[in-house]
Amino acid sequence: MATRYYITLPDGTRARGTEPALSFTAQGADGFAEQLEQALRSDGLFERWRARQDDPDAVDPALGATDPAATVTGQQRDLHINLVVISSLPGTVLKHRLRMLAGSGWELRDVTAA
Repeated sequence: MATRYYITLPDGTRARGTEPALSFTAQGADGFAEQLEQALRSDGLFERWRARQDDPDAVDPALGATDPAATVTGQQRDLHINLVVISSLPGTVLKHRLRMLAGSGWELRDVTAA
């Protein structure tokens, strides 16, 4: 079953993870939406992150789950960006990807059934 997640990036310029190679590079709402959508649809970001771990084989493979049907839309509101994610991925996976991409520069505002 798909879930709709409402996410806010309070300041797009600060929505960056601690590892630049894994972090958002986008500047606008459409770019953030596109990069997050790609991170949810494929395991590329997860695999790059996993390869950087001290013991990649010990990483929980469930964190690498993907949803090829995930969609993300973005809307700019002054300095902040609102993202709406529709995905069947568990919240833990979505949050893990967002921490890699945006660090602590994001807020989960609401969750509803899609």
